[in-house]
Amino acid sequence: MPPTLSDGLLAIYPHITSRDRQLLQLLDDHQVLTTDQLHRLFFLARRTCQIRLNELRALGLLDRFRFARDGGGSQPWHWTLGHNGHRFQAAAHNRTEPTARASRQTMQRLSANPNLTHQVIANEFFVRLSAYARRHPEAQLTRWWSEATAARQFRRTITPDGHGLWSVTGATVGFYLEADTGSESLTKVRGKLDKYAELIRRASVRYPVLFWLGSQQREEHLHRLLRGRRGEVPVATATHDADPAGAVWLPAGTTGRVRLADLPSDHGEPRAENPNFDDDGVFLV
Repeated sequence: MPPTLSDGLLAIYPHITSRDRQLLQLLDDHQVLTTDQLHRLFFLARRTCQIRLNELRALGLLDRFRFARDGGGSQPWHWTLGHNGHRFQAAAHNRTEPTARASRQTMQRLSANPNLTHQVIANEFFVRLSAYARRHPEAQLTRWWSEATAARQFRRTITPDGHGLWSVTGATVGFYLEADTGSESLTKVRGKLDKYAELIRRASVRYPVLFWLGSQQREEHLHRLLRGRRGEVPVATATHDADPAGAVWLPAGTTGRVRLADLPSDHGEPRAENPNFDDDGVFLV
């Protein structure tokens, strides 16, 4: 009897480690990560990372692309799920198995997406937190939601670039990420806070909105715009060159920078009839 497509997928199972499964799940959730990001997330040695990624590519579990760099050279490799990676994740989550054409189109749409740089920057924020947690056992990124997941979970009341829960020594801070690339006016950036205010009124949960900005000058301009705004929504800013786990966050209306773990974060009051909280009283949706 000739082998079927599922037989072909089963044949590579002996080559898939538990780390590989975590890597595939992360790419399923967040679509694209660079070699350097995957190195910091899963590997100690860069060479080991490069070898393993190419082995997974040879198995059809991963695929990659990169563009020319302005001025010469190439940008880093951007890794995505390959066709077998899409098939494996579909099986893991009881989704319809994609065709080779569908997998190829997904790759093409992702690589040609004009918002690709923005997506990589947003992912970089969470990669840095995850890398920090690898080095510091007392810290943990307990939730990392992509833009698509956050929009779905929050029923599009808000559409942050990401949402997370950051825990240090048992204390948990929830936050919403707005990764800024400078493509929007700061007036429009400030206007995003209206939807967060609406969510606070609806759910009584006050998580800080983190504006991660491309330059100190842009950060200073945003703070000037925020001066006339009521403090209903907690806001803090930092720049892309900063480690988001550190004392780099400048809350609106203050002059001193604090750690992410020290930002105010009110999870609200869980009630028995409110399905938006988990067993630990942490806001879900």
